[in-house]
Amino acid sequence: MEKYERIRVVGRGAFGIVHLCLRKMDQKLVILKQIPVEQMTKDERLAAQNECQVLKLLNHPHVIEYYENFLEDKALMIAMEYAPGGTLAEFIHKRGNSLLDEETILHFFVQILLALHHVHTKQILHRDLKTQNILLDKHHMIVKIGDFGISKILCSKSKAYTVVGTPCYISPELCEGKPYNQKSDIWALGCVLYELASLKRAFEAANLPALVLKIMSGTFAPISDRYSPELRQLILGMLNLDPSKRPQLNEIMTEAICVRPLLNLYTDVGSVRMRRPEKPLAVPPVAHGRAGGRAASARVRGSRARSARPSIPPAPSSVYTWGGGITAPLLLPLLNTEVVQVATGRTQKAGVTKSGRLIMWEPPPLGAAPGPSLPGATEQLQPQLVCRFLEGQSGVTIKHVACGDLFTACLTDRGIVLTFGSGSSGCLGHETFVDVSQPKIVEALLGYEITQIACGASHVLAVSNEGEVFAWGRGENGRLGLGTQESHNSPQQVSIPTEHEAQKVFCGIDSSMILTAKNQILACGSNRYNKLALDRISSQKESLVEDQVEEVHVFSCAQSAPLCEEAIVWADIGTAHSSAVTASGQCYTIGSNQHGQLGPIPCRASRVPYLVEGLQAIKVTMVGCGDAFTVIVGADGEVCTWGKSARGRLGRKDEETRNPGPVQLEETHPYMVTSVSCCHGNTLLAVKRKSVGSWKWVLATGARVLRWLPIHLQDLLATNWQVDAKH
Repeated sequence: MEKYERIRVVGRGAFGIVHLCLRKMDQKLVILKQIPVEQMTKDERLAAQNECQVLKLLNHPHVIEYYENFLEDKALMIAMEYAPGGTLAEFIHKRGNSLLDEETILHFFVQILLALHHVHTKQILHRDLKTQNILLDKHHMIVKIGDFGISKILCSKSKAYTVVGTPCYISPELCEGKPYNQKSDIWALGCVLYELASLKRAFEAANLPALVLKIMSGTFAPISDRYSPELRQLILGMLNLDPSKRPQLNEIMTEAICVRPLLNLYTDVGSVRMRRPEKPLAVPPVAHGRAGGRAASARVRGSRARSARPSIPPAPSSVYTWGGGITAPLLLPLLNTEVVQVATGRTQKAGVTKSGRLIMWEPPPLGAAPGPSLPGATEQLQPQLVCRFLEGQSGVTIKHVACGDLFTACLTDRGIVLTFGSGSSGCLGHETFVDVSQPKIVEALLGYEITQIACGASHVLAVSNEGEVFAWGRGENGRLGLGTQESHNSPQQVSIPTEHEAQKVFCGIDSSMILTAKNQILACGSNRYNKLALDRISSQKESLVEDQVEEVHVFSCAQSAPLCEEAIVWADIGTAHSSAVTASGQCYTIGSNQHGQLGPIPCRASRVPYLVEGLQAIKVTMVGCGDAFTVIVGADGEVCTWGKSARGRLGRKDEETRNPGPVQLEETHPYMVTSVSCCHGNTLLAVKRKSVGSWKWVLATGARVLRWLPIHLQDLLATNWQVDAKH
């Protein structure tokens, strides 16, 4: 101890006392960890020895530096670097409810990321990564990880079995007693990133069993909407329940959201503003000077500098709606995101983004909507809709959404069903009839991996990866397929013919349909006008009275030719008619034709499936049926409608409404339709831009890569970034 002067005690840990000391030789503040060897058990001594061994192996600017160890008064003394800024946990606590900006979060995160990468390259698991073990300098700019007391050195890429670590940060595989490797540290890293973004822990509970249940379910509150979808997706990736699906550290480093903070940390590039790209490592050639500093220049190599701004690529997707008084396709607002699937109900419009969030479109708040048209005006103002991300998604990734009359059901990428809205008829599946304002898990289905859901006006169908079908909600007309007309407020497993395996489900107002793995139709519920094709028909003649079926309470095979003979790939059920798409791209309609919803045939109803005329040049891929109209989507993005035109149902002019007519979308780039949904008199349509080339982004400022930048990231920069060396 003659080399050190003790100043004060700064902490007491499980194994001993932590002193702040002055190193006499250079007047530098250091930490001395005093561990009383004689009072320690064998395991505790091994842990202390382990910490010394680990610290000797590590040499990184974002890992607490190890100086030496020695024995003093029957105690092991470990001398290490002092971080005067305290712990990251203390820093977060002092913030209160004042959220950090995303730039600061990523600045901290990439330092922890690089430190953990260095630890893992030494074949070491930290096993207790948490905000209490992450330390700051006095300016709260430099982050270092420490406390390697329970780290494990792996002689090979073996898996550690000991359950250690702070409970709030332990991974699901540890909770199950399964072996783990570096992916458990990545889970803890995800917990730390979540804590930086939300200022609270991802998983907390009153007791350990409750905490384990939370961790095992993988549910946590979503971070604020002020943060980017990329940050949200990064957290979800690291907190994936399946360790194999969590990203590797080097994969995280190459994420576009991490590249700029890494460059700011390890290169001198001025202040190059980078647009958030659609694909990783896409950086537009635009530069701005730092306020109060030197302006950095950016140019494309091999070309002259231009003063004009580069053109901005179009948004990756669009969502349109019509009907309900909207007479032409209305482009809906998007929150800087790509929507891949949509669903509409009587009152709600919903979509799923590429990043797995649920987005809703609603009328503006009272007082915010535009006023009525002036007297004498010839045109009515278009109804306006505003969009918002739905809160309370429990930190899960949504992959599918379906809407009923006053409720919504969504499906996560882990096969979990959540519902919210009106609980009437038991359509939420929560074993009650109570309304729920935020998505709530349908607990009865937690033992199954659900792959698809569908909603009728007041009932729901779900199909699992094993082909099991579940139904709940209103049971009138036998629409649940349970053999009765009883309603159920929790999921009930449905029996289907043993020779069939369910693949996809569809719901109508008062009926249901299953598409099997062999592309055959099973249906139940109201068969009014033979809209479910359950009449026994072998030719293009109307069925005999004795062969007509008005209602079926169990799922039965379609009996009406040619629908019972063709391979069906898509279908939908309207109020009084339905439509089906064959594998060859043909479209059939059947049922009521009171408003021309079947197509250009003179009869008011057809119990015989009708091959729609006027679509010969289109390969139909999807179809939607509303209350009295039909919408089809072609493989090349064609959208056609026919049927009742009142209140804008067709999204086009009222000309030859019984004949399929094209709907004009305001698209200037090639596109494809990814999703269509019809309910009552409304249609919702999602469109994705087709790729017509790619941006070649170039960074043209000086760069100086420090020795701590991982080799693979240096290679990445060398191949994807053109860096001028004259800085």
